[in-house]
Amino acid sequence: MSPRPQQERKKLTRDEQSQAVKNLFASTKRYWFFFLLAAVLILVTVIISILAPNFVSDMTNEISDNAAARNIDMGKIGNYVLVLAIMYVASAICSYFSSFIITSTTHRYANQLRKSISAKINRIPLSYFDSTQIGDILSRVTNDVDNLSSSIDTSISSLLSAIFMLVGSLIGMFVNCWQLALVALISIPLMLLFIALIMKVAMPQFIKRQTQVGVVQGAVEEKFSGQLVIKLFNAEEGQDQSFEKKNQKLGNLIFRAQFFGGLMNPITSLISYLCYGAVIVVGGILIAQETPGISLGTIAAFMIYVRLFQQPFTQISQALNMLQSALAAGKRVFDFLNEKEFSDESDVSTKLLLAGKGVSGEVKFENIHFSYDPSREIIHDFSAEVKPGMKVAIVGPTGAGKTTMVNLLMRFYEINEGKIEIDGVSTKEMKREEIHHIFGMVLQDTWVFEGSIRDNLVYNTPNVTEEEIQEVLKEVKLDYYVSTLPGGIDYPIKDANSLSSGQKQLITIARAMLRKSPMMILDEATSNVDTRTEEVIQEAMDKLTKGRTSFVIAHRLSTIRNADLILVMKDGNIVEQGNHEELMAKNGFYASLYNSQFAFE
Repeated sequence: MSPRPQQERKKLTRDEQSQAVKNLFASTKRYWFFFLLAAVLILVTVIISILAPNFVSDMTNEISDNAAARNIDMGKIGNYVLVLAIMYVASAICSYFSSFIITSTTHRYANQLRKSISAKINRIPLSYFDSTQIGDILSRVTNDVDNLSSSIDTSISSLLSAIFMLVGSLIGMFVNCWQLALVALISIPLMLLFIALIMKVAMPQFIKRQTQVGVVQGAVEEKFSGQLVIKLFNAEEGQDQSFEKKNQKLGNLIFRAQFFGGLMNPITSLISYLCYGAVIVVGGILIAQETPGISLGTIAAFMIYVRLFQQPFTQISQALNMLQSALAAGKRVFDFLNEKEFSDESDVSTKLLLAGKGVSGEVKFENIHFSYDPSREIIHDFSAEVKPGMKVAIVGPTGAGKTTMVNLLMRFYEINEGKIEIDGVSTKEMKREEIHHIFGMVLQDTWVFEGSIRDNLVYNTPNVTEEEIQEVLKEVKLDYYVSTLPGGIDYPIKDANSLSSGQKQLITIARAMLRKSPMMILDEATSNVDTRTEEVIQEAMDKLTKGRTSFVIAHRLSTIRNADLILVMKDGNIVEQGNHEELMAKNGFYASLYNSQFAFE
């Protein structure tokens, strides 16, 4: 099978950034109430922070005005302190609950995204997985979702608090002293200029960093899954060097992203300190000129307002850093969630599995054309007719299209032209679920999951009795092995590597036998077992396929001599068909393949 080439990743364009923001808003719609509640609590916190400096100002004036006469009213000072204490405690409580609401909501949002991704996987054609690294997909499910949720968690509270504080402190400054407020406003253009410049430089770095995380994750997944081959070829050093390059590139991208993003904090702090100095100088001049309404308490309160006024810019810069990371991660997550799915089959009715109607197993391939890549057609005008109950072997050299034909039959891929019929019904008119129920399938690539041997055998097959399980275990000669395990058939498989390749193959064969599907597909089902076990499995398969239409993909031609029909494929075409004796008598391509294998056996 020739998978599509993996598409090269590119930078986010302005339209892509805009689309990522729209997707983010749409996906969080159900949580807006909680975000609104958190916003109200943040607003209360900000209002308290804005009102508090007025009490500080009055308390400062009370002390400064009466300090010389040593006539300070300690009762009034105590009242100011009590009021301030109550206000700051209330502010802390509101701040805590707003953070709690946002954090718990973003965690639920991350949980929803993972559920959506898990459900999406079941609706995506195999072509996507053929063209995308598994590690990159795993990175989207883990790293990108975590990055997205944590960035939203931090940025929402920071942005809301910053916006409310910016407006509130600005109002408070103008109420107290409009002259000093104008001095503080001079810092705004400088802040906005530096933030814009830093964002322009930092945003591409965050996007590249998040993309490279997926590349490194894919490399890690490949390295761990291919350890046997790596060790066999003594390729550890080469693999380490390859991984080091990818990891080094990720490290450089992380450094650049953090370097440019981290510039916001010190620059905004520098501007804040300059603003403090300007307020003190101008405030001192106004006091010296005895400007009405200007006192030491006013300057003390104003210093708090300036801090409150400058703080939002730092928060905004940090929040924008987080949002840049969130958009980069969100783009990858939503790209996956927006991937093309299988066509909708909600209006398609069950055709062959209705009550009282069995499946005879007649299959017709009519003028099939198919390509993974539009530039190169794999199957060219393929036609064949399979009678009910026939055992059909599909043979041919590597790349001839054998597995592709099975994938088309199962509707894992859609044909470009032509038609496939099962019992006279086109597969395009049938639900994929129905087709998959009709066929039992044993693949060359075995799959066992964490669970007991029983769980692996009866996987998604209801109403399987203990007697049926034991009978199948005997047929595939697994009964003795299972009996030696602690707990027998309920022995937990915690590590697939604890089973040999042959044992895993036998479990998958037994799983298909328990399914009792009316039709069977065997894709090199005995490739991982020894010769003696292969003979045993062949006997079991003969029993399994008796009376059922079955398709057998085989490289060992000696195993399919008893097939009713042998389809010989070459370059996507059927070049010969017939039974073993007929094809050998023709002394054509099949005979050449068979004799070449026999010469080495």
